[in-house]
Amino acid sequence: MLPVDLPGTVRDALLAPLVDHHCHGVRRDDLSRAGFELLISAGGVPAPPGTTHFDTPSGAAVRRWCAPLLDLEPHAPPAVYLARRAELGAGEVNRRLLAGAGVVAFLVDSAREDADLLSAAETGRHGGAAADELVRIEEIERDVASTAQLAVDYLDSLGEELAGRAARAVGVKTVIGPLCGLDLDPARPARGAVIAAANRRLADPKEPLTDPVLLSYLLWSGIDVARERGLPVQFHTGFGAPGTLRTDHPADPSAGHGLGHGLGHGLGHGLGLGLGHGLGLGLGHGHGAGIGHAAGIGHGLARAAEPDRADPAGLGRFAAALQPLGVPMILLHPYPFHRQAAHLAGAFPHVYVDAGLALPHLGAGARVMDELLELAPFHKQLFSSGCHGLAESAYLGALTFRRALAAALAARLGSGEWSIADAARVAHMIGSGNARRIYRL
Repeated sequence: MLPVDLPGTVRDALLAPLVDHHCHGVRRDDLSRAGFELLISAGGVPAPPGTTHFDTPSGAAVRRWCAPLLDLEPHAPPAVYLARRAELGAGEVNRRLLAGAGVVAFLVDSAREDADLLSAAETGRHGGAAADELVRIEEIERDVASTAQLAVDYLDSLGEELAGRAARAVGVKTVIGPLCGLDLDPARPARGAVIAAANRRLADPKEPLTDPVLLSYLLWSGIDVARERGLPVQFHTGFGAPGTLRTDHPADPSAGHGLGHGLGHGLGHGLGLGLGHGLGLGLGHGHGAGIGHAAGIGHGLARAAEPDRADPAGLGRFAAALQPLGVPMILLHPYPFHRQAAHLAGAFPHVYVDAGLALPHLGAGARVMDELLELAPFHKQLFSSGCHGLAESAYLGALTFRRALAAALAARLGSGEWSIADAARVAHMIGSGNARRIYRL
């Protein structure tokens, strides 16, 4: 499993059970090939005619690493892999892959309840692990807006629902970045402006919330609840941002509505995120165009075309305003802005970072991990798979994390930069210790 030879204590630390501090439910039903391919694709859309999403880094990884867990040889052909998957059935496949990830606790964003996805409790049972919920504040707002009649009722209900949901959760989560950008005004909005914005919202509650005044109010309301309950707040950044605006979760992704629903739930083919940002990534072919036929994603596509919205560097002023409150801020999957996220984690005592989705989706995952170790304090880094839709994504998230961290540790041990004890301690911290401390697990 690990790509390099390491001392026993370091190897044991890397293979120890992980805390997956950010993931989603996986599909409980059997999938057609078309449905499965949508869920392993970065953009959640069908491959061009005559091609297959198995010819991607994610597709190759499924065949190489997941096939043996289904009693197949590594690199099994796609048809063989899918036939075996169907033979075993979704329940058995989910149990094998979720348990195979070696996770001791799943923290699940169960926003938008979907009968086709495993709940947090079911995810834990299938994986032989503990499981807790993350509360997404925009989801709660949507539910409140759909029933409120007056602005005052809307604001009162929003506070009550946030508090009630947070009482059963271990963390609060926001996708405010793709909705209005991460360059947030740290000031709380005035009451009058909030009421005016709430009236506008109730005039069209089915649309995604994009009003910056109301989003600011919602975020601060979530932070107040998090502070009261001692919870951290997760911020979607970078890699995961464009797809989070989805307003529907179709039951069958093979119908062609897969953006944001699968393994790359937040990717939206937003690999053009680094464009113009001086990172030299050469990813300028952002495929956001051409997928506007997918239901409910028009807003997400617009945001994907504005890459700086996903840059966590814009959170600097907000992080400074939040510091006195002591509420931890966790920057999820910030690639290609992981350097900026690492800087914030080093500059502020309450800011944390993970590599997340970048590791299973990029050939450069090991480099991302290496750069985070160079830039961010070790006690500020966490592991997440970001899995969604397929149990394969949970397994690959854990596998690629361990392999990337192993390579980075081996390089430091080989150069004499770190001792064996240092390497083992860092592996434990990032794999589980930091999350246990922050989420009070």
